[in-house]
Amino acid sequence: MNIMLSILLVIIGLAIGAVISFIFNYFKENNASHKAEVLIENARKEAEKHKRESVLEAKEEAHKIKLETEKEIKEKKAELKESEERLMQREKNIDKRDELYQKREATLDEREEKLTEKSKEIQDEQGKVEEIKQQQLDMLQEIANFSKEKAKAMIMTRVEEDMAKEIAAYMKEQEQEAKLQADKKAKDLLVLSMQKYAADVANEQTVTVVNLPNDEMKGRIIGREGRNIRTIEAITGVDLIIDDTPEAVVLSSFDPLRREIARVTLETLIKDGRIHPTRIEELYDKVSKDMKNKMTEYGNEALFELGITKMDPKLIETVGRLHFRTSYGQNALQHSIEVAQLAGLLASELGENVNLAKRAGLLHDIGKAIDHEVEGSHIEIGEKLARKYHENEVVVNSIASHHGDKEATSVIAVLVAIADALSASRPGARNDSLENYIKRLEQLEQIANDMKGVDKTFAVQAGRELRVIVKPEEIDDLTSHKIARDIKEKIESTMQYPGTIKVTVIRETRAQEEAK
Repeated sequence: MNIMLSILLVIIGLAIGAVISFIFNYFKENNASHKAEVLIENARKEAEKHKRESVLEAKEEAHKIKLETEKEIKEKKAELKESEERLMQREKNIDKRDELYQKREATLDEREEKLTEKSKEIQDEQGKVEEIKQQQLDMLQEIANFSKEKAKAMIMTRVEEDMAKEIAAYMKEQEQEAKLQADKKAKDLLVLSMQKYAADVANEQTVTVVNLPNDEMKGRIIGREGRNIRTIEAITGVDLIIDDTPEAVVLSSFDPLRREIARVTLETLIKDGRIHPTRIEELYDKVSKDMKNKMTEYGNEALFELGITKMDPKLIETVGRLHFRTSYGQNALQHSIEVAQLAGLLASELGENVNLAKRAGLLHDIGKAIDHEVEGSHIEIGEKLARKYHENEVVVNSIASHHGDKEATSVIAVLVAIADALSASRPGARNDSLENYIKRLEQLEQIANDMKGVDKTFAVQAGRELRVIVKPEEIDDLTSHKIARDIKEKIESTMQYPGTIKVTVIRETRAQEEAK
């Protein structure tokens, strides 16, 4: 019974708890829903409030923009009105100017009409004057029985005859006086220039003496069976004269350049002490290359002596080559320096360009430096060289005209020709027989050099022997004999010479290797 009661009580308690829980949940849900409705209502009211505020702000902004726009429109209207007024004023001014121009145009038309009438009146008056003059001339011609043309011709004839006599007499007097003055002035100038410039005269010789440290050196130079001396003579083209003269060897050659190369080579061999064919050839090649620098030194020394600047280095080297050329026994470089000095002195007396005159004088014989290598006269070669190195046209013309081959186009060109004649005509300056001898030797070598396959040619023994070295890869032994005969026949047919000339053709084959 108690258990049933307890169970009943528990069931009743659970039922009451369930009812209370249901009631609690119901009231809780109703309360949350109410709060949500309140929040939504507040949010809606807040949104409407912001909406009203935004609308008010937009209306205020629109009103403000409208006011500003109206203000700008008023200002623009005011500006347009001002512009319109100004345009109206300008239009009025233009109308006034137009009226003034019209009035002026009318006035000018009136003046033009008056001038035209006046011009017609003047022309009529001139016509009447000319008619009266013609009537008077006709009356004079009838009275004098002489036409106007005849009278004019007679007067002009008489005037010409009288003036011709006076002019002829005056010209004759002035010409005689000018000749006297010119001769006197020219003589004074030449004498003054020659007095200002004085240099020793020394003929170029054809021999050079090399001093030896002792007589034993002669034997070493000759070598075993003469092989050293033969090698020296063959590669240098210079004769070595070894006689009883103590401690001296004489080098003989018509070409100063060959003689100088041989001298330096021999002196170097003597200092070195190793004298044999291979060493001789090595030193000869080295000295030949060094001689190029020596030529440049000679050229620079000449330019420094004359005070000449700005010349092409290759042309300076060519100027230095003149040191090893002769003209009738006179050293070509020394002669060119003399001509430059004399031309400069003459130019200073006449008020001409002294530096340009010196430059033209120095280069007047530049063609002689390479005339043995290039075809043509030394004048043609020199003119081409000057143009090649962009020398002044006055210098080019001085080279071309200093022997009268072309007409001189400047005073300086004439002065160079005069200076050239002065330098050449100085007592003892030149030797015709020596020059002819050298030309004969050069012609002798040229004949052999013209043959095909010839490498080098040397005229030795004062022109009594011609040594010809041929290229072994092109010429065989049989052809060597033919070349010797051809050279002999050409010499006999083209040259005149005393005695006989021996032609020696040398063909040498060498095999050389270098051990490393």
